[in-house]
Amino acid sequence: MIQGTMSNVGKSVVAAGLCRIFKQDGYRVAPFKSQNMALNSFITREGLEMGRAQVMQAEAAGVEPSVSMNPILLKPTNDVGSQVIVNGEVLGTMSARDYFKMKKSLVPQIMKAYQKLDEAYDIIVIEGAGSPAEINLKQDDIVNMGMAKLAKAPVLLVGDIDRGGVFAQLYGTVALLEEEEKKLIKGLVINKFRGDKTILDPGVEMLESMTGLPVIGVTPYLHVSLEDEDSLSERLDGPQTVGLIDIAVIRLPRISNFTDFNVFEGIEGVSIRYVSAAHQLGNPDLIILPGTKNTMRDLLWMRQNGLEASILKAHRAGSVIFGVCGGYQMLGQCISDPEGVEEGGTIRGMGLLDTETIFEAEKARTRVDGRILQPEGVLQPLGGTKITGYEIHMGRTLVHEGTRSFTEIEDSITGERKQEGACGENVYGSYVHGIFDNEAIASGIVHALAAAKGITEEMGMAVDFAAFKETQYDLLASGLREHLDMKAIYRILEEGV
Repeated sequence: MIQGTMSNVGKSVVAAGLCRIFKQDGYRVAPFKSQNMALNSFITREGLEMGRAQVMQAEAAGVEPSVSMNPILLKPTNDVGSQVIVNGEVLGTMSARDYFKMKKSLVPQIMKAYQKLDEAYDIIVIEGAGSPAEINLKQDDIVNMGMAKLAKAPVLLVGDIDRGGVFAQLYGTVALLEEEEKKLIKGLVINKFRGDKTILDPGVEMLESMTGLPVIGVTPYLHVSLEDEDSLSERLDGPQTVGLIDIAVIRLPRISNFTDFNVFEGIEGVSIRYVSAAHQLGNPDLIILPGTKNTMRDLLWMRQNGLEASILKAHRAGSVIFGVCGGYQMLGQCISDPEGVEEGGTIRGMGLLDTETIFEAEKARTRVDGRILQPEGVLQPLGGTKITGYEIHMGRTLVHEGTRSFTEIEDSITGERKQEGACGENVYGSYVHGIFDNEAIASGIVHALAAAKGITEEMGMAVDFAAFKETQYDLLASGLREHLDMKAIYRILEEGV
């Protein structure tokens, strides 16, 4: 089990790297996280929802993602509540206090999922959440030491030196644990190190002496491109440098599935910026409104801080607008919530598409294949291009007569075929997450934008995104092998707890 001293110390990435190493060494390996809190999610082949971090780890392990790898997913809807998803299906929306009262009742579901993996795989790499030393939450813990005890899993504790204070992180975490919990920790890992390791050696020796635990690795800050778990992602805080083709993604407060846009980062000449204020927007070639866990509230946020007005102004000046999922819902004439799924009532949309969205209590979850129809405007050359992806949303959008649909898709679970999305006047919207992952779509968009600007030089091409990710998993595994004591890790696995 990989636990951390705090959020974003690299637990997900270390777990993914170990999954790839064990796979390379000939083992059948699966990731597991009993409870994940994230807005980035994924739909399995069965139409069930799980966190993307475990999908990324499953890819590293070379296995099909399954909800058994993430039986509980919490998707925050506001600062004090989340949608609770159990075994891929919505249980309900709860306040944090109500969830804490009932979460221990989910232990049988957690163990059923874990045991299913235990029967099928040689090694399970379990990821914790946040810190095991949250003393106000330890009593009913089901994701850190509570899970380690249930699984009888030896623990590696990871600290992040890049944030500073790594020795205090690791020592303090161990010190706050109970004796039986301390016994589960078999090694410490110092992560994200930059520089000459020999300078660190005296501190490592002192830490080992004070904790009685070996430091089994000082891993460097690895420059690999992997899908991040949540909004702490460094991607969202990247530079605002403008390339030949400039893409601005609106950084909504409740942004979800922002991994949809990672493919653009690999195209030469393209800048992708995450924008959260009107003054940052500038005059991008493409503005993307991403998915969100609360469409109505995030639309009001844009309206209040001036971003909506800036987007409308940029569109009048020639910027192409593309909305995905919640972003697509925002582009219409109005959004209604008669059942109080989000905020209740009705609000005006941005008015860029002649559509309206009505929220319903039942969540749409499915995988789809299809093609782009014949859009007008800058993206007209994409007509007929194949797409694949998945839908996760709480509303249905009505496309009014006279407005073109954007795609034609087939539900890979039910077999239903339908037209989906909408487009008009260089505004495009779709519910399909992953629509850009096809390199023909990403490259086609970039080349269409370049042609509209009159750029005659050859633009870069999108890589095969699936193949690119495979190279990144191998780079990650290579970096960890070099700096982790893998003999010690295999010995820990053999000895158990």
